[in-house]
Amino acid sequence: MDKKVVFFDIDGTLLNENNVIPESTKNAIKELQKKDNIFVAIATGRAPLHLREISSQLGIDSYVSFNGSYVVFNGEVLSSNPLAKKEMLELEARARENGHPMVFLNESDIYANVSDHPAILSSMGSLNLPHPDKHESFHHDNSIYQALLFVDKNEESFYSTNHAFFDYVRWHERAIDVLPSGGSKAKGIENMLKELNIDKKDAFAFGDGLNDLEMLQYVGCGIAMGNAVEEAKKAADIVTDHVNDDGIYKGLVKVGLL
Repeated sequence: MDKKVVFFDIDGTLLNENNVIPESTKNAIKELQKKDNIFVAIATGRAPLHLREISSQLGIDSYVSFNGSYVVFNGEVLSSNPLAKKEMLELEARARENGHPMVFLNESDIYANVSDHPAILSSMGSLNLPHPDKHESFHHDNSIYQALLFVDKNEESFYSTNHAFFDYVRWHERAIDVLPSGGSKAKGIENMLKELNIDKKDAFAFGDGLNDLEMLQYVGCGIAMGNAVEEAKKAADIVTDHVNDDGIYKGLVKVGLL
């Protein structure tokens, strides 16, 4: 029997708008994990420190994090791709001039370059996460796998035009992810598939957001949640129900995995 792998996004996919994993999702993943030929992993924009509770609840210790920049397989780091330091510091300097705060993350820590900023409070709060502490030199002294830039949509083009060394993906009305150029969940998934020796035609992925587009298009079967943005639904092969309406379970049944 051919081996298969299923990747799950977190926010809006495993977690609903109340940051809770529906019971039907927990049960569906438990049933999936009982199958000897199916491997289960997470693919998220979150940092490893922000997915530990979720991975622990679900018994999943393999994940693509930071939108593909940090990949862990069975608890061991498989690949990592930090932001280029020189260009990152140049980006931060321009952001400071424009009054746009930033947050910097590695595999174990997260710090902001300002204190108590309303844009950081509202966007991080939407994930039920606190405002990070301020640290002036953290991103100077450590490898950074993802940065968050807090800028409204009407000013975002300044960065994509003038600092095109990085890729930018919006995840909140006041915040965008800063990623290595060409970085995506699809790249991280490609690395894990090589480790698993599984062809991408036997890979499935569930997602709902703009940072899921490449992933949904790359795998053999991309499944968009019923609550997904329209771009994700168009990128996917099928659309399942809303996260609160047993979307994960129904999607797994629809593609024949349960």
